[in-house]
Amino acid sequence: MAKLLDRGAIDQYREEGYYFPIDVLDADEVAANRARLEAFEAQQGQPVHGPQRSKSHLIFKWVDDLMRHPRILDAVEDLVGPDILCWNTIFWIKEAESASFVSWHQDVRYWGLDTSELVTAWVALSPATEESGCMRVLPGSHREEVLPHRDEYHDDNLLTRGQEIAVEVDESKTVSMALAPGQASLHNVGLAHASGPNRTDDRRIGISMHYISTRTRQTAGEWDSAALVRGEDRYGHFQLAPVPSRDLDPDALAFHERASGALRDILFRDAERVRPVV
Repeated sequence: MAKLLDRGAIDQYREEGYYFPIDVLDADEVAANRARLEAFEAQQGQPVHGPQRSKSHLIFKWVDDLMRHPRILDAVEDLVGPDILCWNTIFWIKEAESASFVSWHQDVRYWGLDTSELVTAWVALSPATEESGCMRVLPGSHREEVLPHRDEYHDDNLLTRGQEIAVEVDESKTVSMALAPGQASLHNVGLAHASGPNRTDDRRIGISMHYISTRTRQTAGEWDSAALVRGEDRYGHFQLAPVPSRDLDPDALAFHERASGALRDILFRDAERVRPVV
């Protein structure tokens, strides 16, 4: 019996590669998490950047808590089963009136994981609308062969290598996944997706969390990490991440340094050049 998603939602996800929205956080929880993020940014004098964007559950206790939210995990369990790892968490922040964008791409092309069942949950901490640059997806593209990609290294592209699908995407067939603050979307690792610039006067703040079955292996690196968020890991294919006791927990930060370095090596393998950010 499904825990959160009904049969129609599961069928849509399997066939189309995405489902939205799921209500996760109430208004007070959204405000509290955004305040925690922006207090940290104010203290360091700049937005989260570089390696801070990825494996962020090792930096911020509140991100680790969000990664383990029961409503998110119930939906993921409906899709991948009860034994779940979270491989990565990533901030996707577009400043107000920002040119930042995400080009059309498929994550399966770069992540080195031997699964077609990875589920990304993307949680909005501010309005994610078409005007602010919400995610757009190409339904059903996860069921086709992986498309060719090229690396563009555009300065405003939030992706590591500016990776972009090397054939034209028919925008008339795409779907915009607009989310209110506190809502989440789900999409498959093979689904082609993109997002445009933020033309509003508020930041567009999102966090993506990438969930896999514990059966999954990393094929592009000798060492990788993941957090056990539900069930049991009977395989041991990943170094299990520590649970931070607080924001900026020293032990978790030390683990983050190694984990983010390994992730950078995976994402930039075979690249012509390596950006100083992940």
